[in-house]
Amino acid sequence: MKIWLDGALHEAADARVSVFDHGLTVGDGIFETVKATDGRTFALTRHLDRLTRSAAGLGLPAPDLDEVRRGCAAVLEANPMPLGRLRITYTGGLSPLGSDRGKHGPTLVIALGEAKRRPDSTAAVTVPWTRNENGALAGLKTTSYAENVVALARAHEAGATEALFANTAGRLCEGTGSNVFVVLDGELHTPPVASGCLAGITRRLVVEWTGAQETDLPLAALREAEEVFLTSSLRDVQAVHRVDDRELPGLSGSVTAKAMRVFEERSAADIDP
Repeated sequence: MKIWLDGALHEAADARVSVFDHGLTVGDGIFETVKATDGRTFALTRHLDRLTRSAAGLGLPAPDLDEVRRGCAAVLEANPMPLGRLRITYTGGLSPLGSDRGKHGPTLVIALGEAKRRPDSTAAVTVPWTRNENGALAGLKTTSYAENVVALARAHEAGATEALFANTAGRLCEGTGSNVFVVLDGELHTPPVASGCLAGITRRLVVEWTGAQETDLPLAALREAEEVFLTSSLRDVQAVHRVDDRELPGLSGSVTAKAMRVFEERSAADIDP
C-alpha cells in the first residue's frame, strides 16, 4: 500500500507524521472521503471545493489543489482496486503542544482503503447527543470525529449502521457520516445546512437531481415519515428500513426507490458532476 504524504508517494510503513502534528494533538484538521471505482473518483471537484471551504473555516492555508489532484492520481494508480475509499487529510501540521498552531505549515496525507458496496437498506437509531448548529465547526468536515465514534458505537449496539442527531434546538440534523432524507405526505425533504449538518456532496446532488426540499424539521419527523433514506459518498442513496423501533418501507418505498435509481443513473453518466 502506498500513501501520498507532503508531495510524494511512500510505502505505508514509511509514511509517518510527527506525534506533534496538530491534527493528532488537538484534532486541528479537515478531510474528504471520495468514492473511487476502478481508479476513477466521483465528484472530485465538489470534494476539493469543500476541502477549500473547510480549510478557510478553520483558518488553515488554502490547500494546493493541483498537488491534491496529483496525489489522488498517484495513490489510485499505485493501489488498484475495484472500489475504494480515497481519504484526503489536511492538518495544521507540526505544532507546539496546546491549541496554538505552529509555523511549519500544513500536513497533507492521501490514502486509499478498500471498500465494499453498502447494503441497499439499513437501520438507524437516534442518539441523545446534539449537534451544535452555532458552533465554530458547524458545517465543516473536520478530523474532530470522536463524538461520531461514540454515537456510531451506540448504533452498532442496537444493530444499526448509523446514528442520527438532532441539533441544540431539537431539529433533525444529520448522521455521524451521512445526511438524512424523509418523505412526508409524499414529498421529499432534507434538513437545511443551517441546521448544522454537513453540506454533503451526495446530499447536494440528490437535492439537485430529485427536487427534494430543504426543510427545517423536528426530530419527531422521523416518527412521522413515510420513508427515510441516507446519503453519503460511500452509501450513495441507502434506504432505511428501521429507525429505533419503528419499521419503515425501506426499499419498497416508491420515493426512495426513485431517488436510488436517479442517483445511480446520473452518477454513472457523469463522474464529476
